[in-house]
Amino acid sequence: MPFIDSKITVSLSADQKETIKSRLGKAIATLNKTETYLMVGIADSYDLYLGGKKLEKGAYVEVSLFGNASPSAYNKMTGEICRIYSEVLNIPGSNIYVTYHGLSDWGWNGSNF
Repeated sequence: MPFIDSKITVSLSADQKETIKSRLGKAIATLNKTETYLMVGIADSYDLYLGGKKLEKGAYVEVSLFGNASPSAYNKMTGEICRIYSEVLNIPGSNIYVTYHGLSDWGWNGSNF
């Protein structure tokens, strides 16, 4: 039950959104999850500031999942996320923040796991 929510400073085309969604779907295996229940949110043209300055190209990516993963898996996933946004949108890794939230309660389809 992972959810990857991205706030991105640049405007994305439908093709870029599809590419990001597909690549995140593959990358989620890094956290021992599958794309089957992966939900992806993409908010583009989003204002982000780092160090008091507005970012021309930047992203904040929040990964929430039912349960937890190891620190090494999170580290590998951060590398994958930064690679995806760099290759698809030319956003440098130094302008990307990634956070992880492991949750013990997760609801879906009228009940909790």
